[in-house]
Amino acid sequence: MTSIPPRYLIKNARLINEGRIEEGEILLENGRIKRMDRTLTPKDLHVQVIDAAGCYVIPGVIDSQVHFREPGLTHKGDIASESRAAISGGITSYVEQPNTVPQATTVEELEKKYTRAAEVSWANYSFNMGATNDNLEELKKISKRDVAGIKIFMGSSTGNMLVDNPETLERIFREVDHQLIAHCEDEATIQANLERFIAEKGRENLTAADHPYIRSAEGCYVSSSAAIGMARKTGARFHLYHVSTAMELDLLDGDIPLSEKKITAEACVHHLWFSEEDYAEKGNLIKWNPAVKTKADRNALREALLNGKIDVVSTDHAPHTLEEKMRPYADAPSGGPLVQNSLSAMLELARRNDIDFARIVQLMCHNQADLFGIEERGYLREGYHADVVIVDPSRPWNVTSDNILSKCGWSPFEGRTFAARVTHTFVNGHLVYKQGKIRGEAGGQRLLFQRP
Repeated sequence: MTSIPPRYLIKNARLINEGRIEEGEILLENGRIKRMDRTLTPKDLHVQVIDAAGCYVIPGVIDSQVHFREPGLTHKGDIASESRAAISGGITSYVEQPNTVPQATTVEELEKKYTRAAEVSWANYSFNMGATNDNLEELKKISKRDVAGIKIFMGSSTGNMLVDNPETLERIFREVDHQLIAHCEDEATIQANLERFIAEKGRENLTAADHPYIRSAEGCYVSSSAAIGMARKTGARFHLYHVSTAMELDLLDGDIPLSEKKITAEACVHHLWFSEEDYAEKGNLIKWNPAVKTKADRNALREALLNGKIDVVSTDHAPHTLEEKMRPYADAPSGGPLVQNSLSAMLELARRNDIDFARIVQLMCHNQADLFGIEERGYLREGYHADVVIVDPSRPWNVTSDNILSKCGWSPFEGRTFAARVTHTFVNGHLVYKQGKIRGEAGGQRLLFQRP
C-alpha cells in the first residue's frame, strides 16, 4: 500500500497500554501515532473521527509464531488469506515459520518469502530462517536487523527439518549470533510411545485422545531441558516455542525481568484454552504438536502467564483442510487455524477473571516487541507505527463457518460465543478492518529489529 493513510482521531477510548487502563484519545497521521492525550480536538476538517465509547484501544497484536503455508502448501492457506484472517482478529504483525515447500533454509528462499509478503500481506511480517544439519554457514549470513530469528526443530519435526546432530546443534548455539528459537519434542521418546500404542491398540484404532500420551509431557521435557541446558552452556539467546507442560515451567525463570532474560518462553492459545477433556468433542481438530495435555498442565500455563515464567502468547496458527483433519488419527496432520480468534479467546479468559486485560496486552503486544526487539511497534506511543486495534468488550459474536476468513474454512472455536469483538484494525495507519469487513488493500511492512 503506497497511498498516504487518512488522518484518524479515535475518541472516548479506554486505552490499555503499559500496564494501565486510562481514558484517552489518539490521533493517527501519516502512518504513525501522532498524539495521545486525555482529550484531543480536531484542528481541521481533514480528520476522520471514530467514537470508541465503551471500547478498549490496544496496540496491534504481534504473533511471533504462525504458519501461513506459502509457498508450496497454499491449498491449506497463503499469506494473503491468513493475514486477512489475522487483521480481523487484531493481529497487525506476525513472524512466519520456515517449514514451507521449499523450506526457508537458505537466504535465497527466505528473501523470496519477503518479496511475496511485500506484495500481498495485510499485516506486517517477518520470517524465521530454518536450521538444518548442514546449513550453519547459511545461518550466519542473515541480518539481526532484518530477520526475526532462526528456527530449530529439536527432537521431533512435522516438516522434515529435524536437527539431530549434537555437534551441529552445539555449533549453532555457539556460533550463530542471532535469536534462536526451537520446537522441542524428543523424537526417540515419541517413537517409543507410538510403537507401544500401536502394539497395544493397532494403528487403525488410535484416536486423538491418545495424542498427549504419544507426544507426551516427558518427550517435551527431555528436549526442552536439553535445549535450555545448551543455551545456558553457550550463552545463546534462546526462545522456547509453545510450552505445553507444567514440567517445562520448572526450567524457566520468572524472577527476573524480560529485559535481563536470555532464555524466554511462549505459550499458545490452544494450550491455554483446551485440555485432554476436549478430545472427545473436538478430536483431530485440536491435534497439535506439541499436544494439548491435561487440565493440570493448562492451569499451570495460565498461572505462568502471571508469574513471569511465560513471556509471550502466540498462536502457532497452522491451517490444514478439513478433509485432512477428518482422516483417521494416524493420518491426520497436526495444527489448526487460530489467528482470527486468539485475542477474543484471551479476552474471554480475562472476562472469567483468569487474567487481566492489561496483562494480556503485555503478553501479546509489549513483550513480543521487547523480546524480539521489534522496532517502533507493540505499544501505544507517540511516534510509533499506527498499528492500533479497537475492541468492544461487550459485543458477543459466535464463530461460524460464515465468518471464518482462513482459507481452510474451519476453526477449533466453531460454535463458541466470545464476549469481546475486534471492531477496527489499523495497520500502519490504514484502516484495514472495520465492523466485520476487510477494506482497502494489503499494505503490511517488513518488521525491523533493534537488539544486542
